[in-house]
Amino acid sequence: MALPSKTASRTRSAGKFSPLLRRMVANRYLYLMLLPPILFFLIFEYKPMYGALIAFKQFNPYLGIENSPWIGFRNFEKFFESYYFWRLLKNTFLMSFYSLIIIFPASVAFALLLNELRVKKFKSAIQTISYLPHFISLIVICGMIIDFTKPGGIINSLLLWIGIVNEPIQFLILPEWFRSIYVGSGLWQSLGWNSIIYLAALSGINPSLYEAAVIDGAGRWKQLLNVTLPGILPTVLILLILNVGTLLNVGWDKIILLYNPSTYITADVISTFVYRRGVMEADYSFTAAVGLFNSVINFTLLVIANRISRKTTDSSLW
Repeated sequence: MALPSKTASRTRSAGKFSPLLRRMVANRYLYLMLLPPILFFLIFEYKPMYGALIAFKQFNPYLGIENSPWIGFRNFEKFFESYYFWRLLKNTFLMSFYSLIIIFPASVAFALLLNELRVKKFKSAIQTISYLPHFISLIVICGMIIDFTKPGGIINSLLLWIGIVNEPIQFLILPEWFRSIYVGSGLWQSLGWNSIIYLAALSGINPSLYEAAVIDGAGRWKQLLNVTLPGILPTVLILLILNVGTLLNVGWDKIILLYNPSTYITADVISTFVYRRGVMEADYSFTAAVGLFNSVINFTLLVIANRISRKTTDSSLW
């Protein structure tokens, strides 16, 4: 029996790929729309990964990344053995964990409450008011927090007027108040904005499901439990996985604008430590190692959360 020629093999291979090529040509404008985000990630997300090498080197800006001497895991050992390691890890985890367990469910609940409003003008007004803090500059937000929490601010004035306290509280100087201020202001900032995606998921639920529930005699509460929550559950789980994957990524900018040496014991997190050591003290190799450690832990948490979600539900990132 004669063996198939190389020409015939190439023809069959081309025939396999021709539908894909035809689809790409037919949808060429859609693929062109993908080009800017792909270039963005390649240039600003993947290319900088090369710089992670300085975590394993004694980086010298004059020598460059390639010519700087290798020191292995010495920077990591230095961080793990430092006095600040457990404090930074604890503060970062608690700050992010409190934000997760308070802000995340509050955003879902707020979206559910908005969905129950039937007066459109009132609903639109509530949405607009709740979205506004997200668009205020962080500098302005922190300035408002400082003004509200100072001894003569509105919070102390209100507490004194009600009679809860007898003298003003120095909120931003006392370490025990910093986490509450950070999480509370974060809730005010992001409550309305975070609810948008849940409102979009709610709008995608088939109205016939509610009609069937009403026919079966289900009230508003039963409709919420049996129709609304299952309808948005995949969206909630995906966002929860993504939030768990960034559990150790606490925003340094807001903390830097609010904290001071007297609150370091509860306010200092990994990102602020990296800022002080890397930018202020120019210890680039050490802070690169700290940042790489942070990223590895976040990636591990993301994989674990995704695996748990995949085993317990039908929703997962991959």
